[in-house]
Amino acid sequence: MHLKLDKIVANMKNYLTIVIGFIHDFATGFWAATVLAIYWLHTQHLDNAQIANSLTHLESDLFYLGLASVGIVLITGMGRTFTYIENVYGEGAEMMRKKMLIVKHTLLFGIFGTGIYWQYTMVVN
Repeated sequence: MHLKLDKIVANMKNYLTIVIGFIHDFATGFWAATVLAIYWLHTQHLDNAQIANSLTHLESDLFYLGLASVGIVLITGMGRTFTYIENVYGEGAEMMRKKMLIVKHTLLFGIFGTGIYWQYTMVVN
């Protein structure tokens, strides 16, 4: 009975890892799409004063949806931290993986911050 429960918990952890990873990646892509959509809408409303008011509201909505998706990225990223604990490839590889994750997330933090600021400047102006 105990072994069966352990197997169920292990399977649930595997499924949870996959679902959290999917949501994390999907929200990241969604945020990137909001950046591009706001840029495109902003250039359109600069060229056509008649539709500027409508597009400004849409840009604002997309900006806040983008912020929500960044929140989802952060929350699921924290979830990924707790689901990728195992030391599969050995201690040396695990140390390198941790260093590379720090570099990757530092770079991505800069990209997200720059993108959010860029969106903000287009939405507010």
